[in-house]
Amino acid sequence: MSSVLSSLIPAAFVLIWASGFVAARYVAPYAEPLAFVAVRLALVALVLAGIALALRARWPRTMAGWRDGMVAGVLMQGIYVAGVFWSVHRGLPAGIAALVGSLQPLLTAAVSQPLLGERVEPRRWAGIGLGFLGAGLVLGPKLGAVDAAGIPPVALAVSVTAMLAITAGTLWQKRKGAGADLVSNACLQFIGGTAFAVPLALVAGETHLSPSLPLGLGMAWSVLVNSVGGILLLLALIRRGAVAGVASLLFLVPPVSAVIAYLLFGETLTLVQIAGMTVAAAGVGLASRPQTRATR
Repeated sequence: MSSVLSSLIPAAFVLIWASGFVAARYVAPYAEPLAFVAVRLALVALVLAGIALALRARWPRTMAGWRDGMVAGVLMQGIYVAGVFWSVHRGLPAGIAALVGSLQPLLTAAVSQPLLGERVEPRRWAGIGLGFLGAGLVLGPKLGAVDAAGIPPVALAVSVTAMLAITAGTLWQKRKGAGADLVSNACLQFIGGTAFAVPLALVAGETHLSPSLPLGLGMAWSVLVNSVGGILLLLALIRRGAVAGVASLLFLVPPVSAVIAYLLFGETLTLVQIAGMTVAAAGVGLASRPQTRATR
């Protein structure tokens, strides 16, 4: 039974992570991006604190432990989430933002050996390459409709910064959070993300939220499912596997997001995109298989 549940965790993570992009589109008319992110992160921190207290979770005994969890949160929740929301809201096409995000597994694999001592085998590199190709095929029709001259350079730079931040946060978490309690560590991450996002929203002057049922539903999904569920699954994956293999799962996010958008918003799916989904799935399957050797 445990092996069945273990195999379901990656699929659940991809589905939940992909749903976050749909939720962002759903609430866009009712909230400024940084305001939404700040409130979302604060609510998640409160929910996780309640869960941690109910479960009597183990909290770090040193200031370094608290710092490590919050640093990971600033990178993975604060900078990454705020950066993606802000760049798309400022005119960066969603396809470009998704393609930039798809670079993360490549960067993670490239730096995991010198920083973590994880050897990336040729098979895993082949899987990562296939995953990137598949993601590119899925995003191809959207990218073809984009005029390169119309891509806002500042928004693109922020999107790249967000991708670098979640890469650094993933590596930091693998290196510093291996022995931390899953729930309390997740709570500390969102406390760190909130500490970054709230001042950022205030300085940027983005504090507007329009109370409405769509905003409430989108916020509830983002907090309870996308954030609480997503971060716990991600931390579990990072703890049990090599970061390059875990990061490769993000290649499946564009295909799954495309399917959700097709079901909910009536967006079209071309044969090229369907083929890209198959290629991405094959690449992720190859990259996620346990390696035969690892060096530390």
